Amino acid sequence: MDLSTKIEEIPRIGAAYQKKLKKFGIKTVHDLLFYFPSRYDDFSDIIPINKVKTGYNVCVQGKILSIESTRTFKKFMSITEVIIEDETGTIKALWFNQPYLAKTLKEDDYICLAGKISLSKEGVYLNNPAYEIMGEFTENNQLTHTGRIVPVYAETKGMTSRWLRFIIKPLLSVFYSQIPEILPEEILEKYKFLPIKKAIWQVHFPDSFEYADAAKSRFAFEELFLLQLHVLKEKAKLLQKQAPQCPMNAELMKEFTGSLPFQLTDSQKQCSWQILKDLEKAVPMSRLLEGDVGSGKTVVAAMAALNTVKNGYQVAFMAPTEILAQQHFKTVAELLKNFNVKIGYLTGKGSFLYKDKKVVEMKKKDLLLELEFGQIDILIGTHSLIQKNVMFSKLALVILDEQHRFGVSQRAELTRDKRLVPHLLSMTATPIPRTLALTVYGDLDLSLIKEMPKNRKKVKTLIVDQKDRKTAYEFIHKEAKEGKGIFVICPKIGSDEIAQDSPARNQTFGSFIPQNYDLGILKMPEIKAVKQEYEKLSKEIFPDLRITMMYGKMKPKEKEVIMQDFKKGEIDILVSTSVVEVGVDVPRATVMMIEGAERFGLAQLHQFRGRVGRGDMQSYCFLFTTEQNQQNRERLKAMEKLNSGFELAQKDLEIRGPGQIYGTQQWGLPDMAMQNLSNIFLIEKTRQAAKEILEKDPALESYPLLKERLKRFEEKIHFE
Repeated sequence: MDLSTKIEEIPRIGAAYQKKLKKFGIKTVHDLLFYFPSRYDDFSDIIPINKVKTGYNVCVQGKILSIESTRTFKKFMSITEVIIEDETGTIKALWFNQPYLAKTLKEDDYICLAGKISLSKEGVYLNNPAYEIMGEFTENNQLTHTGRIVPVYAETKGMTSRWLRFIIKPLLSVFYSQIPEILPEEILEKYKFLPIKKAIWQVHFPDSFEYADAAKSRFAFEELFLLQLHVLKEKAKLLQKQAPQCPMNAELMKEFTGSLPFQLTDSQKQCSWQILKDLEKAVPMSRLLEGDVGSGKTVVAAMAALNTVKNGYQVAFMAPTEILAQQHFKTVAELLKNFNVKIGYLTGKGSFLYKDKKVVEMKKKDLLLELEFGQIDILIGTHSLIQKNVMFSKLALVILDEQHRFGVSQRAELTRDKRLVPHLLSMTATPIPRTLALTVYGDLDLSLIKEMPKNRKKVKTLIVDQKDRKTAYEFIHKEAKEGKGIFVICPKIGSDEIAQDSPARNQTFGSFIPQNYDLGILKMPEIKAVKQEYEKLSKEIFPDLRITMMYGKMKPKEKEVIMQDFKKGEIDILVSTSVVEVGVDVPRATVMMIEGAERFGLAQLHQFRGRVGRGDMQSYCFLFTTEQNQQNRERLKAMEKLNSGFELAQKDLEIRGPGQIYGTQQWGLPDMAMQNLSNIFLIEKTRQAAKEILEKDPALESYPLLKERLKRFEEKIHFE
């Protein structure tokens, strides 16, 4: 056996355990040894039995005097009782529903017990303690589950930390000497890191908490260092490719900005300049354009598209949904109407062409033919653009909305000329904190639209508790009667998420709601939740208003009709789950009402808020709450205080961590890297170290072990 041995070949790991381990991504001996503890229990202080105190976690050692196994009344539960003694006294230990212990433990065995001291009428006892059988002369440093700092791992049903320690410790004894040192000598010396062989022992079975911290620091650095090497190498790889050059036409850009019915903000001008200068280069651009909802990213993208088209090239513009693709089609057509640009629209549901200030329906095959012969300048659609039969003649720029990455190979697939890689501009309203910008998105250049258009008023945000619901409803009614649009967002909740007696159930609606109203809305899957909220609002709260509902499983055409009616003022209130697409533009909407606001992250709440305040009227965001724990309150208070998406993103990162916000669990990053994605100090340190190594040796030829480890690291991560 060696480090690459599969877990199926390891003795004492049966099929059931293999399945459980694979759920955690553990497939080999190496994976097991690098499955690090999530925390530690300190059972290192072994005390005399006569010194134990009620309520404290303790560790005691002694000889077993007696063992007794009984069952409770009606035999619902087994109880195993053991009495042990040391030189100072005796103590009882009780285990529930672990009858096998009566056979495992024997009188006169020496045993170490670790757990909490409880008190009964008969005196103190240990309640369900961890146990370890030891010889009379066993040294404490030979113990695994007690009598030391004990590692605790992330567990799943049937796979406990005790079992993991039982498996990992003997493997560590055999294989730790085979683990290669991948960190360069200069890094080990510079940062005084533990060498790998010592670190791997100390992270699992530390001699002290200082050693545990030192080992974890080393592995956190190592994992982020590998991530930094990956993103910097990807960036360098892109610089070896060739891209179409699109010199900036300053007169054309001046004419375009002059044709707009508004002035560009300073941020929009700066971002446009960065993008246009990138398009002039012979290497492919990979730029992420960040900006709050409504900050004017599409105008900046339209400038880049126009400059590209007037250089004789084509542009692909992809949106995540049909509604957004259609909105971009209309917006870009309106922005470029005076510049003789042919714009195609292609989704799974239809195809159109904008030409000579008119939109005409067109057969898909005819549109694709014109595209291939260069007769269409800009093609807008969903990811249906990525098909074998969609072939651009001279593609120079790919614009993505709310998808951060589009690999070099994917870009090349879209164009005939495989020698040239198109430029990439990705737009996002999801603010990316500096820590992620330097790691996961470290291969992209960032442009940031920091300010909103000057005529935009800040959206007033208010937390609405149960006692304030009636007042909020009265205000919403008044806004609707004035012809303003109201969004209502319901949380998408699974049927098993909330218990009957949870605070969410008991604190949902105010006393003015009819007693017979079914609070089960908080237990419904998305469609039922929306329907029930719709029923409540239309029949009980606002019977005189025009209310419609929308949810994810509706056909795109149905959603499109509803959004158009809402936009035109034929609907007063639109009730929806979070599926209403970010970026949908309804200038008449002034109120965003969010039910169960604590169920959403700050970034998502901020995007909901961004759907109102798009006109020149004062707009409002009401955060209706159903639970009142401290973390939820802290997040919602941040929404009240902060209007900047970037400040909110940093706050969310601090409160919840990156995994929940950005879905980073799906990136395949190791745990230590995940836990440190908000540690700016460590991130900057690892980035600098990676830069220094790659400047000396871009191919890592002098570091074969590091090169091999990086290759395996890259096989596991997936950011596309």
